[in-house]
Amino acid sequence: MESLKFDTLPLSKEILKGIEDMGFEEASPIQAVAIPLLLEGRDVIGQAQTGTGKTAAFGIPLLEAVDVKSREAQALVLCPTRELAIQVAEELGALGKHRRGLHVLPIYGGQPIDRQFRALRLGAQVVVGTPGRVMDHMERGTLRLDAVRMAVLDEADEMLDMGFAEDIEQILGAAPRERQTVFFSATMPAPILRLAERYLSDPATAKVTPKVLTVPNIEQVYYEAPRHARLDALCRVMDFYDPKLAVIFANTKRVVDEVTEQLQTRGYAADALHGDLSQTQRDRVMGRFRAGKVEILVATDVAARGIDVDDVEAVFNYDVPSDVEYYVHRIGRTGRAGRTGRAFTFASGREFYKLRDIQRFTGARIVQARLPSPGDVAQARAGKFLGLVRETIAKGGLERQLRMVEEFVEQSGGLGEEEGGGATSMELAAALLKMLMGPEAEVRDAGVAPGGRADRALARDDAAGESGMVRLFIGAGRAHLVGVKDVVGAIAGETGLTGRLIGKVEIYDRHSFVEVPGEYAEDVIRIMDGNQIRGNRITVKRALPRGEVDPDAPGGEGGERREVRTPRPYGPRPFQKDGRPGSGKPGYAKDGKTGFTKDGKAPFRKKPFAKPGEAAGEGGPFSGRHAPRPRPGKPGKKGGDE
Repeated sequence: MESLKFDTLPLSKEILKGIEDMGFEEASPIQAVAIPLLLEGRDVIGQAQTGTGKTAAFGIPLLEAVDVKSREAQALVLCPTRELAIQVAEELGALGKHRRGLHVLPIYGGQPIDRQFRALRLGAQVVVGTPGRVMDHMERGTLRLDAVRMAVLDEADEMLDMGFAEDIEQILGAAPRERQTVFFSATMPAPILRLAERYLSDPATAKVTPKVLTVPNIEQVYYEAPRHARLDALCRVMDFYDPKLAVIFANTKRVVDEVTEQLQTRGYAADALHGDLSQTQRDRVMGRFRAGKVEILVATDVAARGIDVDDVEAVFNYDVPSDVEYYVHRIGRTGRAGRTGRAFTFASGREFYKLRDIQRFTGARIVQARLPSPGDVAQARAGKFLGLVRETIAKGGLERQLRMVEEFVEQSGGLGEEEGGGATSMELAAALLKMLMGPEAEVRDAGVAPGGRADRALARDDAAGESGMVRLFIGAGRAHLVGVKDVVGAIAGETGLTGRLIGKVEIYDRHSFVEVPGEYAEDVIRIMDGNQIRGNRITVKRALPRGEVDPDAPGGEGGERREVRTPRPYGPRPFQKDGRPGSGKPGYAKDGKTGFTKDGKAPFRKKPFAKPGEAAGEGGPFSGRHAPRPRPGKPGKKGGDE
């Protein structure tokens, strides 16, 4: 089938501009078949796998049909899950962002319904939602379908498998019969065909046989890395390969911001790109990335559509994408203009199923690899540095430096060994190498044991001391408005320790912990103890081993205050006024005195309690304090005196 250019279709300038901003150059096969049919107003049954661009296939004609002068709901898209609803709404919003007055609203469970009430009152021409939440709004009267011109069922087979058949029928039955109806499904089982026969009018079929997608110039690797250790794994791989420019992809804006902040505090030149940024901010970030001032770009899928930089050497999938299409677009950011590229993916748990689907659909060979160990990273960095030294030697022009070396060796040759004399040119080179490379290669964060699984290989916090890192306690936390950046910035600013040397930072309510290289720990404590972070005077000292409670850290290392209860005296609880065992509240015995004897001991009955049906006696596991207490009750009732 010949390729189809979007500008050859009868589309408005605003939609074409949105398509261009999304980075789409030509229609995918399913788009080339479905879009012309939908623009003609036909009902369509589309069969295409996930990741083939079907959202734009129905989204572009849907957006063209909307009358922006009216605020009534004119298009309805049903999705099986909240994640897909959000994804579809974001893509439709991006495609139609240049149509002034167009509003796309996602509605799904798990989001505050009051917020959806307000949005529906304001009006949205396109509603994207899950069947359950759409039904909820219909029953409440907050969503009316009287003006719906197009209804779309995305992933129709999955919705039927999830038991939404009855909801779908009620929703379609409430929409006008003159509407345009579209079904998109990966498979076409009999229930789908029966539903289509009932609700579609003379439907056209848009079916595309999936092609194998291969990217020969890109080496694709995945690592097993659990979520809690994924950032350390990411840093390990980046340090090992040291790409000139790299793009890190995450599934949500929140994760993008978190990863960006953590990378910046560790000393990486990173910046974020996602939908919350204005166009001016996006342009500024991309300009800095193209100029090399930002080496690492952390982005969401939708925000990264327009990334077109030829020098990207590596792509990192911090999250496995939920859609195959996103994976293909992600790795396509590298290996451009005939260059080779690398794509690294981190996965754990259920993400391996997604990765398997990606491999099956794309036909790509994604190989599992062992995470680099700290030794691997140090060796790689040293090798790269020595490579630069060789290049400098090959370029020549070292006459002045050679004279300085000769003078240094001659002057130090006559000194005694105890005075640091007797230096050779080789020792001089080694000393300069150590000074230039610094101790970073030896004291980076606890890393990976060669040959181990990721969940065991990534070092635990307890291994910090073994890797040369010391954990310090800081007497300020979230309650003092202290964040990771504040801790790292204060230590780096006051002690001169670089951000890359500072390890893991943990922020709790009223205290924090930070890892620093062991050789600098005492200096950090001396300088920072009594210093200030965000105007709070702080205490800094070595943290106790895990399991021991620091009296200066309320609630221990978990950051939560634990309730301390005074143990009650050993023995039965105080008696009530009638002499029976009480509730533990102060009571009085029959003689009017408290339930405790003069010597402060709790009174016992004449015989200890025993198991039901056994005689009471001394000793045994059911005697004394641990004996079951009879419950007060009326005579003849269980628990009372019979």
